[in-house]
Amino acid sequence: MKDFLIIGGGMAGLSTAARLSELGSVVLLEAEDALGYHASGRSAAMFEENYGSPSTIALNRASRAYHEAAGVLSPRGFLCVGLPHEDAATGETIAELGMDEVTLAEARAMVPIIADEITRAGYHHDALEIDTDTLLQGFARTARGNRAEIVTKAPVSAIARTELGWAAIAPGATYEARILVNAAGAWVDEIAKLAGIAPLGVTPCRRSMARVPAPGGQDVGGWPVLFGPGETWYAKPDAGKWLISPADEDPVPPQDAWADDMVLAEGIARYEAHVTEPVTRVEMTWAGLRTFSPDRSLVIGRDPAEETFVWVAGQGGYGIQSCPAYSQLAADVLGGRAAELDPSVVQALSPARFQR
Repeated sequence: MKDFLIIGGGMAGLSTAARLSELGSVVLLEAEDALGYHASGRSAAMFEENYGSPSTIALNRASRAYHEAAGVLSPRGFLCVGLPHEDAATGETIAELGMDEVTLAEARAMVPIIADEITRAGYHHDALEIDTDTLLQGFARTARGNRAEIVTKAPVSAIARTELGWAAIAPGATYEARILVNAAGAWVDEIAKLAGIAPLGVTPCRRSMARVPAPGGQDVGGWPVLFGPGETWYAKPDAGKWLISPADEDPVPPQDAWADDMVLAEGIARYEAHVTEPVTRVEMTWAGLRTFSPDRSLVIGRDPAEETFVWVAGQGGYGIQSCPAYSQLAADVLGGRAAELDPSVVQALSPARFQR
């Protein structure tokens, strides 16, 4: 009998395991062969404090010190560029993300392939790249250092209440604990149903990505992330290559996601309208799932109908950058401690906000 049984071995589950391992015994179950296989391993991995809902922004800001101490942040920057018909949307994006408006010449000094037709541009220097693997492995190392048991290849097929808590059945074993933590990403509602808990009504959404050669054979290492107003596409450097995403958000069932070729083609066309270098070859494509709660904010805390069932869910596209704060909140809630976050933020993240 463990204190905490965590289902899900992505960033949400591992960061929570690291925090809870300081409070008691932990076992974490991951269905796949490797940790961080789904959304956590396919993220654009950027830290932008002003990205998301107000409660998400609060989590982002509360996470920065941890990221800095862990040494996982590096300079990158965000550059938004808009065509004449996107003038209003460009202005809204610049204001929303707290960007500085820059001239076309200044924008082209950062990204030389920007088209002459661009009429407005905004830049935010304080957008940073996150080393996702180092962050993920750091949490796993902390959890294991505190004797947490992390089990891969352990898809949960059944969950039952017991006299002392919960029992989850996985291939070859049954795992028991007082508290069940649902950090299963796109599968959180499926896990809830197995446990007899009302689902949240989350929506997994596909986000596609293509890797292409560096535009014009240029050195893109120092370029910022480039994106269109309203997040209609984005592109970023990646190990000497150039990643392009249509920034799609298509609802799909929980699955091992794959890129939609037509959606990618449409997104690449939107990107190409803003630059001088066309895409002539796609080297690789993939997709991940960004899972949103009904109000698009994270869900962290005890289920209102069953306090031994805990949600760490609905990370959307914000789960990597905000994980230090939301995992700490989960530990504060389960440890009976006052949260480090403002009470209004804790309330905005609580599962109790949904009438289910």
